[in-house]
Amino acid sequence: MHTLTEPTVASPAERADAGIQARFRLAYAGFSLDVDLNLPGRGVTALFGHSGSGKTTCLRCIAGLERAPEGRLEINGELWQDSAAGVFVPTHQRALGYVFQEASLFPHLSVRRNLEYGLQRVAAATRRVEWEHVLELLGIGQLLERMPERLSGGERQRVGIARALLTSPRLLLMDEPLAALDLKRKNEILPYLERLHDELDIPILYVSHAPDEVARLADHVVLLDQGRVVAQGGLQETLARLDLPTAFSEDAGVVIEARVAEHDDAYHLTRLVFPGGEVLVARRAEALGQRLRFRVHARDVSLALARAEGTSITNLLPATVQALAAADTPAHVLVRLDADGTPLLARITRRSADQLGIAAGQRLWAQIKAVALLG
Repeated sequence: MHTLTEPTVASPAERADAGIQARFRLAYAGFSLDVDLNLPGRGVTALFGHSGSGKTTCLRCIAGLERAPEGRLEINGELWQDSAAGVFVPTHQRALGYVFQEASLFPHLSVRRNLEYGLQRVAAATRRVEWEHVLELLGIGQLLERMPERLSGGERQRVGIARALLTSPRLLLMDEPLAALDLKRKNEILPYLERLHDELDIPILYVSHAPDEVARLADHVVLLDQGRVVAQGGLQETLARLDLPTAFSEDAGVVIEARVAEHDDAYHLTRLVFPGGEVLVARRAEALGQRLRFRVHARDVSLALARAEGTSITNLLPATVQALAAADTPAHVLVRLDADGTPLLARITRRSADQLGIAAGQRLWAQIKAVALLG
C-alpha cells in the first residue's frame, strides 16, 4: 500500500463529462457504509436522509478524512482513491473545500485574515476563484475588518464558505451548513447558496436532512438509509418516485423549474411556464425570462375527469396517470402523473380513486390548489 503525493489528473477534454464516481465500503460496530455513487460533475448533489443514514460518513470518505478499506474515488478525471491499486491521496492534497455545521473560523484573526488563510493555500498561478468575486457572491465585503465574535451565525457561515471557495476547490463539500442556524438566519443565507449554484462551475455535495433545503438547492439527489443508497438521480424524477420512503409521507411532492413568462399587474399575478404547462402565482419581482423553482405537494393536487368550469382553482394541467401506490395512511393513495413532460404527484382518497376509476394510461386534469415558491 502506498500513497500518491499528487492526484492523477485528466486532460480538460477528459474532465468535461467525467463526473464523480465514488464507491466505499467500511464497517463499524453497529454501522456499515456500502455506497456506489455516479454523480454529475457540476451542480449541486444533495446527500439526503435521516440522522444516522451515513451522509456525513460518506462525505468524510470523499474528503479523505475517513479512509474506507475498500474504496475508489474519481472527481472529474482526478483519481483520489483506489484501494485495489494502493492509491490514496491525503486530504491536504485533494483540491476540495469543506464547510461544516459550524464555520470554525480562527477566533484571533479578522475576517480578512481568515479569508487570506484560505487564499494562501493555493499558488497564485493555479487560483481559479477570484477574491472580489467571492466577496460579492457572499455579500461579505463590509465584514472584512470584523473579528469572528462580532459576526452573526449567518455571517460566520458565509465567511466560512468564502474561505473554502478561496482555496479554488475542484469540489465543495457542505455538511449541513444551515443546521446550527435559526430559521431567520437560515432564510438569510439560502439566497447566497443559490448564487453559488448559479454562478460557480464547482460541483457541490450538500448533506442535509431538511427537504426544503434539498428542494431549493439541489439538481441531483442521493437518498441514503442505514448506510445504503436507496435512490440517486435528478431531483424532479427522484422526488416523484412512488417506491421511496420519502413518498409515503404528508410532505410528498415534486419540484418544478419554471421561467417567468408574464406579469399581470391588474391582478398582481405572475405567469410561470415549464414543459407541460403553466401556473399563475402571486406577483413576483423577478424579471421576464428568469428561472424560478416551485414545489407542488401531493396533498395540494386533486384530480378531475374533465376540465372544471366555474371553479376558483386557476391552475389546471392536462395529465396522464402513470402509476398508483399506497400512501402514508390506508385511506389514501398516491398517483404519479405525467403533465406532458413534467412529473406530478397527487394524494387522494382510495374512495375517490375508485369512484373516478383512476388507472394507468388514463388522461385527466390535475387541479393544483397551492404552489410553494422556493426562494
